[in-house]
Formats: sequence, structure tokens, C-alpha cells
Amino acid sequence: MSRGRIEKALSGFYYVNTGEEILQCRARGKFRREGLSPLVGDWVQVQLLGGGEGFVEAIEPRKNVFTRPAAANIDQLVMIASGAIPVTDPYLIDRISAIAALKGCDVLVCINKCDLNPAEELYEIYANSAIPVLRISAATGEGLDHLKSRISGKLNAFTGNSGVGKSSILNALNESFALPVGEVSKALGRGRHTTRHVEMFSLGEDTYVIDTPGFSSFDTEALNLELKQHLPETFPEFLPYLNSCQFVGCRHMKEKGCAVLQAVKEGKIPRSRHASYARLAEELKDCKEWEKK
Repeated sequence: MSRGRIEKALSGFYYVNTGEEILQCRARGKFRREGLSPLVGDWVQVQLLGGGEGFVEAIEPRKNVFTRPAAANIDQLVMIASGAIPVTDPYLIDRISAIAALKGCDVLVCINKCDLNPAEELYEIYANSAIPVLRISAATGEGLDHLKSRISGKLNAFTGNSGVGKSSILNALNESFALPVGEVSKALGRGRHTTRHVEMFSLGEDTYVIDTPGFSSFDTEALNLELKQHLPETFPEFLPYLNSCQFVGCRHMKEKGCAVLQAVKEGKIPRSRHASYARLAEELKDCKEWEKK
């Protein structure tokens, strides 16, 4: 038996890195019967068959699980955004960062294409929030060293609108990846998906990146009762104020004596972040107890 980590899943095969070799593995039928699938990012126990092949026998306990992208044990979600075409809506960032927080992931906002548009308004929102933000350009190399330091030693998942340059950034971090890069449609203002499967890419020193499809396919199943119940805590800049509201059970929407609303009024919480919170709360309001998974 050997221990390794799944780096790629494709057509029913799992490619497991044991530290000595990459094994092409099938999964035992017991996982299907148990309703469990091995995922990219999983640490697994593998039965060696020889010839570079094996069977996944056991999946070790996970830190977290994402359905879309199908991945596990993600340490940090890197939200790739853009002020150039396609322009990123802050609500999409806030929606997904709330899901990430619920799953115990760090979040980093990374604004690409800053050589085309510095995205001042978008940058200011997160520079004044509790979510770290940086600006880079995959085309010119600006800010890439800073990005490398922020993702070092972690399993990172890159996500963002199709066309914001996720694959271009990976190629800039390591040109040997040679990932296909799609063009952005000028008519539609969005890119074409070039990422077809989930795969971990190694940047050395225990640093990995998972390239994922765009925002539209990101784990919307996590918009459930659990997120509804813990929504205020998934906005980290709310945390210092949550226990200071005048009334217990404050929803931080329009209530009298709400410390969160006062912080927004005083500029301590960006208005855009609170607007996203209110929009998410509205989206989640119909989640019922019986729907909890």
C-alpha cells in the first residue's frame, strides 16, 4: 500500500502522486456504493498493481469538499477578477468568498489585466475589506512575485469569470504548463471556457494550483441552509461588530441599533460588501430546514 495525492481526475482514472511516481488508478467499487468519489486534492491509500497502475483503496479525512469544482482539501480560493473585459461584478466575488469562508478556505482577490485597467473601484472595495487583494498582469509580469508569495505552501484553487486570465496566470507562473488560453468575445464581453477538467499544477515547495471553470459553475449547491444560518460570519469585516448590536437576532439589514450598519455608515465596512450581504440574504431566505444536507 502506498500513500499519495490525487492530482488529476479524467475519464474515470485518478492520477496519484506518491512522491516517487504518478500512478494511473481506478477507484474501488465500494466508493460508488457508498456514494463517495475520490477528488483532486484527496490524500489516498493506493494498492500498487505494477506498471505505474493501482487502485484507490481509501480516502483520508478531508478538510473540505467542493462539488464544483470537484476538489478537496483546498487551503485558499484565489478569486481572479478584472476591470478590463470581462469586467468582474463584486457580488460574484462576495458570493463565492462567503461559500469559501463557510468551508474553511482562505480567500485572496487577485485583479488581473491591471496593465489594461487598474480597476481602482474594485481594488478599493477589497483594500478596505477584510479580504486581501492584489493587482497583477499575466501579460507584463507585474505583481506575479507578490502572488507567488501569497499562494506559497498551499493548495490554491483559481476561479473567476471565464476570460479573466486564470490559465494565462498559470502559464506566467510556470511557462512549462502551456495551458490553452481562450479569447474574449468583444461582442459578449466574456471568454470561452478552456478548462475542461480539474487538475492540480505544482509550482514547487508544496505549492499547488487547481485551475477551475468559471464562476457560473462554482459550487452553487453550497447556497443552502448552512450558509443562511452563518452568513454574517462569512463576511469577516462584520465579525468585530456582531456581538454589539442592540438586539439579539439582529439581521444587520435595517434594524435599530445595529452595530454592523453603524460600521457601514462610518466607512469601516465597504458599502458594496454590505450590499452583497443583503443580496445573498435575500437569495437564501427561502432555504428551509428540511433542505439541509
